[in-house]
Amino acid sequence: MSLTTEHIAFDIEKIRKDFPILKRKINGYPLVYLDNAATSQTPQQVIDVIVDYYSNYNANIHRGVHSLSQEATEKYENARISLQKHFNAEKSYEIIFTSGTTHGINLIASGFTSLLQEGDEILVSALEHHSNIVPWQMLCEKTGAVLKVIPMNEEGTLIYSAFEEMVSDKTKIVFLNHVSNALGTINPIKDIIDKAHSHGAAVLIDGAQAAPHIKADVQALDVDFYVVSAHKMCGPTGVGMLYGKEEWLKKLPPYQGGGEMIATVSFEKTTYADLPHKFEAGTPNICGGIAFGAAVDYMNSIGFENIAAYEQELLEYATGKLLEIEGMKIYGTSKEKTAVISFNIEGLHPYDIGTLLDKMGIAVRTGHHCAQPIMDFYKIPGTVRASFSFYNTKEEVDRFVEGVKKAKMMLS
Repeated sequence: MSLTTEHIAFDIEKIRKDFPILKRKINGYPLVYLDNAATSQTPQQVIDVIVDYYSNYNANIHRGVHSLSQEATEKYENARISLQKHFNAEKSYEIIFTSGTTHGINLIASGFTSLLQEGDEILVSALEHHSNIVPWQMLCEKTGAVLKVIPMNEEGTLIYSAFEEMVSDKTKIVFLNHVSNALGTINPIKDIIDKAHSHGAAVLIDGAQAAPHIKADVQALDVDFYVVSAHKMCGPTGVGMLYGKEEWLKKLPPYQGGGEMIATVSFEKTTYADLPHKFEAGTPNICGGIAFGAAVDYMNSIGFENIAAYEQELLEYATGKLLEIEGMKIYGTSKEKTAVISFNIEGLHPYDIGTLLDKMGIAVRTGHHCAQPIMDFYKIPGTVRASFSFYNTKEEVDRFVEGVKKAKMMLS
C-alpha cells in the first residue's frame, strides 16, 4: 500500500478530534504534546468506555451470579480476547492482566527465583529502562546468578556479535526491550530470540515502547514472555498485559497470593487456580482492563500500517528540521527506530530547554528517561526527548522546532 493510499484512510484532522486534550491551551498556546513515549493521550471512544463502566455496570467480576457482575465479567474477558487477537497469542489464558509493564517484568523475575542456581547467567541489553534492570539485579542477589550486559554502539544499536559470543548453555533467560524508550532504537528481537532458544534460554521482551507503533505477533516471534502497558497505547494508566507461553506460565509459581488465584483453600493446604487466574490475585483493575481492550480496538481501527507510515514521515521531517540547528546532537541514529528523537544542543542543559518549551505550550521529556546507563555511555546528564504519535502533525513539528530555536537563542 502506498503512502498516498494510506493517507486517504488516515484522516489526521478526524483523528485529532477524537482526543479532547488536544484542544487545551498551555500558557496561552495550543498544546503540542510530544511526550508520547512517557504516556499517550486517550481518545473519547476509550473515555466513553470508562464512563460507561462506572455509570452502568460497575461490579466485581467472576464472583457474582447477579446481572451486573456477569456483564462486567463478559466485557473484561472480551477485552482479554481483544488482546489475544491483537498480539496473536494462541490461547486467551496466555494473556495475564497486570498493573503495567513493570508488574509483568517483576512477576517473571520473581518466578525465576526458584529456577536459577548460583553461576547461572542471565543477559540484559545496555538499552534498558530501569524497570528492566533492577528486578534482575535483585534476582541475581537472591540466587547467585550472574548478570551480563549486551553492549551498544554509538548509534544506539546493540552489538549483535557480542551477544552471540555471550549467550551460552549457562544462559537461562535473556531480557531486552523491543524498542528503546530513550533512543527509539528497534532491536533485532527475532534474531535474539532464535539464538537464545538454540541454547535453551527463555526470552522476555519489554514491549512497552514498541506496542504503540508495532503490532507484535508473539507466535511468529516465538517469544516466551512479552509485556506492555495500556497507557502507552491510548489506554488508561494502572493496567497492562503479560503474554506468556502456556508451558512457561504453568511452570512458574504464583507471584501473589489472595482471592481469585486459588482453586481450594484450607489451613493445611492451598491449590492454585488454572490460567490466567493463577497470576491475577485479588480484584483487578476491571475498568482498566475493559478500557485497554477498547484502546487496542481503537488503534486497530486506524491500522498499525497507517500509524507506522505516518509516524515515520513525522520522524524524518522532524529529524531533518532539527539537524539544521547549529550545535544539535541527536542520540540514537539507528536505521531501525520509532518516532523518538533524543537530543542535546551544545552548551545547553536539557532541563532548561524543556522548561522554555513548556512556556510555549510544547510538552517534551527531559532527563535520563529512566535509562541512566545509556546516558552514562554517552557521558551526558540527560537529553531532551520528543516522541511523536499518530495524532501529531507537521505543523506541530514546525512549532516545536521553532521553539527549540527560540530556547537556544534565549539560553545562549
